[in-house]
This record gives sequence, C-alpha cells and structure tokens, in this order.
Amino acid sequence: MPQPHERRQEERAPIELRVEYQRLNRFFYDYTKNISKGGTFIQTKKPLDVGTQFLFKLLVPSMGEPMVLLGEVRWILHEGETRHDDDGDTNTPGMGIRFIYKDTNQQELVEREVEKLMVSSLGPRLYARLHDMGDKHED
Repeated sequence: MPQPHERRQEERAPIELRVEYQRLNRFFYDYTKNISKGGTFIQTKKPLDVGTQFLFKLLVPSMGEPMVLLGEVRWILHEGETRHDDDGDTNTPGMGIRFIYKDTNQQELVEREVEKLMVSSLGPRLYARLHDMGDKHED
C-alpha cells in the first residue's frame, strides 16, 4: 500500500486505453483503468515487480502513433486483494505506474494529451471543476 507521500498529486479520469509492453521476451497487451498526468493504472493479472522500470506503448485514439513512455511500477494489486484509495475500494488486479519523462518536451506532450483525454472522458465542466479543486488543495 502506498505511503501518503507516494499518493498521486494529479486528478485522474476513468479511461480505457490499450497498453503494450514486453516482459521476458513476451509481449503483453493490457488496458488502463484510469490515467492522470503523472501515471496510470494498468489492469493485468501478471504485474511486474514494484520498482520495475519498463517501456510501454500507450495507444491513444486521437494520435496517429502510440506514445512510447517509460514507467515505474509503484504498487501492485493481486487478484482477490482490495485496495482503498481516494476513489474508494478497488479490486481490479493490476499495477500502479508512475510516468518517467525523458525531458520537459515529452512531459508537456503527455500532459497535453492526458488533459484532452480527461476532458473527453469527464466533460469540460466536470474536468474544470476537478482541476480547480486540485489547485485549491495545493495552496
């Protein structure tokens, strides 16, 4: 279970995107459950170990090419386990991923695309309200 200082700082949106990554010379195709500007949750019954850094492709419908990102596994949830987080209880097996950006250009690109996905998923009014609430919490 993540410590309070490890909890996400960004609001997130429920969204399903296809994710591709390689593990021990085998390719996996899983799906995200939600996404924020700082990371995502990948649904999988075969999570990587906590601390593992890996390259993965995030297939975003509005983009012609998938985004290739470096991620780090921050926590895992095995089948049959329940985890309580800010959105309530979840019992979907998978792994919480933090994005590791190679530079500020990549970070800005990903954050821009994630924001578009969040507006599309939540709607512009709800996204704006959540975004404003997040700004107030940082004060």
